[in-house]
Amino acid sequence: MFTGIVEEIGIVKETTRDNMAFEARKVLEGTKVGDSIAVNGICLTVISLRNGGFSANVMPETLRRTNLGGLHYNDQVNLERALALGGRLGGHLVLGHVDDTGEVIDVTSEQDARIMRISVAVRLIPYVVAKGFIAVDGVSLSVIDVDDFSFAVSLVAYTMEHTTLGERRPGDLVNLEADFIAKYLENLKERRTEGLDFEFLRKYGFAGGSHAS
Repeated sequence: MFTGIVEEIGIVKETTRDNMAFEARKVLEGTKVGDSIAVNGICLTVISLRNGGFSANVMPETLRRTNLGGLHYNDQVNLERALALGGRLGGHLVLGHVDDTGEVIDVTSEQDARIMRISVAVRLIPYVVAKGFIAVDGVSLSVIDVDDFSFAVSLVAYTMEHTTLGERRPGDLVNLEADFIAKYLENLKERRTEGLDFEFLRKYGFAGGSHAS
């Protein structure tokens, strides 16, 4: 579980068929082999640690469904350690399970901020809500506008300086993870075929007879 608050920008140092190595500093603090680190919003398991970096296995499915497959030596990535129990939740709950990639359509300036519009698969549109949350390359952002095929977010100066999003340009692919709470709610709604009433509760043992004396 993550928060979408990027801790540092790491550097790709090795890419093989099933392994990637990253240069990092801050996220190594307290990290052990077997721990999870989000790389561009993708939950990866640390398999080895070395002075100034770590390595992680990457499955072929991950390379196909995310932008990790397009990374090269010295590319930058967003890094975040897993949320510690009792830690502050500065962004929103992020699983590190990317739903899909989106393409940056447009980037425009608005005073000190930048408005980034990103395409999104039609199947994810129901989970993208204005003023709601979405993780873009592992960065927790608020949606400011959404239409039938895309959404827009506003990047403040701090986000642009401390994540890779400040370098994103039209045509770039970014990893998207929608709010998982919305997905669970939709799943429950689709699966529930009976109304929630007294009869439903009694049928499943939540309501018994009268206990009045």
